[in-house]
Amino acid sequence: MIPDGPALQGAGDVLRAIRSAGLPIDARKPRWLRVGVPGGERYGRVRDTLSGLNLHTVCAEAHCPNVAECWGGGTATVMLMGDTCTRGCRFCQVKTAAHPPSLDPDEPRHVADAVRKLDLDYVVVTSVDRDDLPDGGAAHFAEAIRLLQEVPDLLVEVLTPDFQGDAEAVRTVGRAAPDVFANNIETVRRLTPAVRDARAGYDLTLGVLERMHREFPGVATKSSVMVGLGETAAEVEETMRDLRSVGVEILTLGQYLRPSAWHLPVVEFVPPEAFAAYELVGRRLGFRYVASGPLVRSSYRAGELFLRGMLEERATPERR
Repeated sequence: MIPDGPALQGAGDVLRAIRSAGLPIDARKPRWLRVGVPGGERYGRVRDTLSGLNLHTVCAEAHCPNVAECWGGGTATVMLMGDTCTRGCRFCQVKTAAHPPSLDPDEPRHVADAVRKLDLDYVVVTSVDRDDLPDGGAAHFAEAIRLLQEVPDLLVEVLTPDFQGDAEAVRTVGRAAPDVFANNIETVRRLTPAVRDARAGYDLTLGVLERMHREFPGVATKSSVMVGLGETAAEVEETMRDLRSVGVEILTLGQYLRPSAWHLPVVEFVPPEAFAAYELVGRRLGFRYVASGPLVRSSYRAGELFLRGMLEERATPERR
């Protein structure tokens, strides 16, 4: 664990502490983190369809460990606004640049075409951060949502940037009325300066989520936490409480996995029993849905989790 308290005076101290506490680069993953090699007919169909429409996926760009399971089950998380981010978070594999290429105006239509071809009933649309754009890409997101809503019987989840907290950008997405709006807090407050880009922020994320929940109550709000970076259990619970305080309804918790030697090291491999305990805490705090496990990611099996919960609530409306 990374030491807590006043001994860590700033982001530089936290970053040095994370690096000194990290596991060796060649540390073997425990058995619960080992996954199979991608393959299968449906996996190939999802891969080829997205590639043929020149679409990027967070599954591939971020080296997600669940790509075999999700693509093999006909699910993918599609990235808008290209594959190059304007931020440089220390946990993320996506490439960065100050001035990425211009947006493709046909991209939202290509996303909708892909969803039709794959016959999905739940789609997750995310993106890189585009701080170089006046609205951070909010209008691009809204156009994709509107086109996806033309697909029959489709639920739409968006995992957006924080738009630097710009209220009108958040409203642009909210007015398009996705079924789920997600913005990831990623880690606990103490580790945020060392883990995330300086333009991101713990309170900034909370503010975006609070605005969406308050101004668009028909949109379910969601966030995600990575563990294994040296946080304490008490800090994780504090983060859960902070997310609930701004109305977040859906929470995912998963193990941080180092994508390369250039990224933050893993401080610990959190065992499945600890994830089960976090799930119980989340339920006790009042989240409508909690997905907590070593291989859970922000959009991991999102459709199954959300749809199952909806059916439960219809059967027991007193739980609303």
